[in-house]
Amino acid sequence: MSRPAIRVYSRPGCHLCEQLLEELLPLLRGRADVEVLDIDARSEWALAYGTRIPVVELDGEFLCQFHLDAAAVTTALERRGIR
Repeated sequence: MSRPAIRVYSRPGCHLCEQLLEELLPLLRGRADVEVLDIDARSEWALAYGTRIPVVELDGEFLCQFHLDAAAVTTALERRGIR
């Protein structure tokens, strides 16, 4: 069974994005993969997220933005049977 991927919508040079990833990676170690998506790579992402980054989601479910909500991420993983 493959691990789920947490998506982080970001952009290069975003200090909030870098900080969130530093906190997120240890939380997910061995539980989920992280897919970092540059919102400037696709116009629809740039329009959807603009300056509202970082945004974290799992399977299309919004989990948090700007700062890591570790409880929301953990709860979302647990609902999918990932401990």
